[in-house]
Amino acid sequence: MYNKREILETIQMIKEQNLDVRTITMGISLIDCMDTDIYKSCEKVYNKIYRCAKDLVKVGNDISKKYGIPIVNKRVAVTPISMLVGVSGGDPVLYAKTLDKVANDIGIDFIGGFSALVQKGFAPGDKELINSIPVALSVTSKLCSSVNIGSTRAGINLDAVKLMGEKIIEAATLTKDDNCSGAAKLVVFCNAVEDNPFMAGAFHGVGEADCVINVGVSGPGVVRSAISRLSKDASIAEVAEMIKKTAFKVTRMGQLVGVEASKMLGVPFGIVDLSLAPTPAIGDSVAHILEEMGLEQCGGCGTTACLAILNDAVKKGGVMASSRVGGLSGAFIPVSEDAGMIAAAKSGALKLEKLEAMTAVCSVGLDMIVVPGDTSAKVLSALIADEAAIGMINSKTTAVRVIPAIGKKDTDVLNFGGLLGYAPIMSISKVKPDIFIDRGGQVPSPLNSLKN
Repeated sequence: MYNKREILETIQMIKEQNLDVRTITMGISLIDCMDTDIYKSCEKVYNKIYRCAKDLVKVGNDISKKYGIPIVNKRVAVTPISMLVGVSGGDPVLYAKTLDKVANDIGIDFIGGFSALVQKGFAPGDKELINSIPVALSVTSKLCSSVNIGSTRAGINLDAVKLMGEKIIEAATLTKDDNCSGAAKLVVFCNAVEDNPFMAGAFHGVGEADCVINVGVSGPGVVRSAISRLSKDASIAEVAEMIKKTAFKVTRMGQLVGVEASKMLGVPFGIVDLSLAPTPAIGDSVAHILEEMGLEQCGGCGTTACLAILNDAVKKGGVMASSRVGGLSGAFIPVSEDAGMIAAAKSGALKLEKLEAMTAVCSVGLDMIVVPGDTSAKVLSALIADEAAIGMINSKTTAVRVIPAIGKKDTDVLNFGGLLGYAPIMSISKVKPDIFIDRGGQVPSPLNSLKN
């Protein structure tokens, strides 16, 4: 039960500290939409998504009005489309257009699942889908794509790593007149999770129920405000305790929204992802939390330690508030979506190498980073391999969402608009990793994968 003090406190968080439910994401299985005729399969896909999610936006808006809780995005995630391509054959872009059409028809913000899971090799449909990603993202507006190229249990598929470096360049090139936005909707994972409600990496895992509701909450501004009320003499243990208590309150709100949406839509409630997802809005920044913890600016020495403390405390607070915590859960560090990260990158305090170190302790990885347009595909592949290695060895999810600024000057800023924000172009090492990437094959799984 919620008492009066909690309700008033939550109202203050919403009005003054940018607290919101970042997304309600409906996961939908498309296994029963497989068909050897791609046109019939696309028709089944459209019909099932429309039937399941036609009321998603209305329900989200109704809950928002009822409780006064902002629900920023309504989204859908589906079974990795490469599985359907493996049965139907044909041009995967047909599926992409179908997904984009149904997303527009039901009024959601994004649809994810134009995805392939190739951590241990390519199954039928995988290469076809991956090769179609650049075109698919250039002819759609709401489609998001992801590819999982590694895991702790499987190792890293270096052939897929090489391929994804090329596809990122192609996606950015085909959308260069739109700030290379195709690459902003493509993420490459290691240890991807099956119940992630956040884009661009959301897909509906094969182990999930036929249809579920997952909720992603946010609240960097709330956490920063809570820490700011502590004395500068407070110990780091007191800071961690304050973060835990705040994460508990934020997660309780997400649990409430998830349960309510589940009842109204008549589908099971999946998980609450309690990730601190920032926006470009002032006061909604993970970087500013780290600075409130005692750093002059994000990116300096001590940043990784502060982020580790934050991530751990958020998880500990969240799991006490809900038995259904899942997804990624922790702190995101997308450069273009975080006002503090943008400022730190502009000033030179935050470098790509420091961001890579931070990914060892955050929720995901190198996210929404803009690099020079002349960066080679093999350098991007090597960046993916580095990030995947961190995830593989540490048994955690890591990812790369990097945008080559095709045709732009190194002093330019790419502006994606909305939650995707804007970002300066960050320098990246041009030392050639070509021989390493061209070796191909499977990077063996680490010793800590043998847990049975």
